[in-house]
Amino acid sequence: MASPRLPAAVRAPFEGRTWRGLGYVLLGLPLSVLFFSLSIAFFSAGAGLLITFLGIPVLAGTLAMCRGFGAVERARARGLLGLDVRAPEPVRGRTGGALSWMGAMLKSGASWRHLLYALLHLPWAVLSFSLALALWTWGWGLFTYPLWQWVFPMYAGQAGLQLYGDGTHDIYLDSGFEIAFTSLVGLLFVLAGPWVLRGLVAVDRLMVSGLLGPSRLASRVSELESDRGVVVDTAAADLRRIERDLHDGAQARLVSLAMDLGLAKEKLAHDPLAAAVMVDEAHGEVKLALQELRDLARGIHPAVLTDRGLDAALSAVSARCTVPVTVTVELPARPAAAIEGIAYFTVSELLQNVSKHARARQAWVDVWRSGDRLMLQVRDDGVGGAAPAEGRGLAGLTERLDAVDGVLAVDSPAGGPTTVTAELPWRA
Repeated sequence: MASPRLPAAVRAPFEGRTWRGLGYVLLGLPLSVLFFSLSIAFFSAGAGLLITFLGIPVLAGTLAMCRGFGAVERARARGLLGLDVRAPEPVRGRTGGALSWMGAMLKSGASWRHLLYALLHLPWAVLSFSLALALWTWGWGLFTYPLWQWVFPMYAGQAGLQLYGDGTHDIYLDSGFEIAFTSLVGLLFVLAGPWVLRGLVAVDRLMVSGLLGPSRLASRVSELESDRGVVVDTAAADLRRIERDLHDGAQARLVSLAMDLGLAKEKLAHDPLAAAVMVDEAHGEVKLALQELRDLARGIHPAVLTDRGLDAALSAVSARCTVPVTVTVELPARPAAAIEGIAYFTVSELLQNVSKHARARQAWVDVWRSGDRLMLQVRDDGVGGAAPAEGRGLAGLTERLDAVDGVLAVDSPAGGPTTVTAELPWRA
C-alpha cells in the first residue's frame, strides 16, 4: 500500500481505485460488444416484424433483455467503481397477463433508456478501452525499458527498441541517455494515466446513473411516498400524545371533580359548611382543568396563529421561554396555513430546546421570506453541542421538514453559540 505521505500524483498509479477503474474499462469493451450485438439484432428483428403481431413480443423481450444488461452494468459499477445506482421500478402489467406485461414494458421509459445505453456505450467503450490500454501498456513498457532492454541484443539481434528503419538508416534506443530518456517519458505516461482513466470512468458513471437508474419522476414519487409515511407516523404520534395528555391530565382531573361534587351534594343537606368548602375546591379544579385544556388546544393549533399570524404567535410562544427572546418577523404576506403551522411548531420546539438544554442567557428568532421559501432562524448564546443525530427532538424536526421539502441546518459547535436555520416552501 502506498504511503499516504506521498503526493497524490505519485500514489495514483498504485492505488486500488486506479486498478479497479482500469479493470472496469477493459471489461467494458467485450460486454459492450455483446450487449450492442444482441440489442441491435433483436430490436431490428422486432421492428421489422411490427407489420405482424410477432414484433410486439420480440420488442418487449428485447427491452427486458436490456434491463438485464442494465442489472449487470449496475453490479459492475458498484463492485469496481463504488457507484451504487438503484434499479428502476419493476415492470408490472395492470391485469397480470402476458399482453398487459408487454404493453407495460413498451411504455416503460426506463426500459428504453436501457436499450439506449446498450447502443451508446459501445463507441464510448471502444474509445476508453483503446486509450486506457495504450496509455497503460506504453507507459509501463517505456518506464520499465531499462529492465528489459537487454532482450533486443540477446534474442532479436538488434541494439535496442527500434524507432526508425528504412533499410539504409536505423535508429535504436540503445545508449544510456536514450534509455534513461525513454524511461522518463514512460514515467510521465504512468503518472498521467490514472488521471486520464478517471476522466474516462467519470463519463461511464454519468451514463450508468443517468440511463440505468430510476427516472427523476420515479425517484420523486418514491421520495414522496417515504415522506408520506413520515407524516402519517408523526400524525399518529401526535394523536397518541393528545390522547395521553387528555387521559392523564384533563380527563383525570374532571373525573376527580365529578366525584368531589357528588360528595358535596351528599353533604349539602346535613353539613353545608363542609359542602361549601368542597365546592370551592372543585371550583379551583375546574380552573386547572380549563387551563390544561387551553394548553392542549394551543399544542394542537394555537388560535392566535390562525387569527393574527406568525408574528403574534411566535411572540406568545417566546414569552414562555425561560430566557429573553427577541423575535423579528419580516413577511410581506402570510404563507400557506400548513406551512405556517409547521413554522410555528418548529420555532416552538427549538425554543423548548433552548430552555431545557442550552443554558443560554438570550435567544433570537428571525423569520423572513427568500424567493419562494420561508426562512426561520433560532439563535442562542448557550453552550452549543446540539446535533440532529444526538438529539431526538432535532432528528424529529428534520424528518418533519423533509416531509414538506424543507431543510434543517444546525450549526452548534461545542461552547456555542447555536444557530438553527430552517427552510420551508412558501406555497401561499
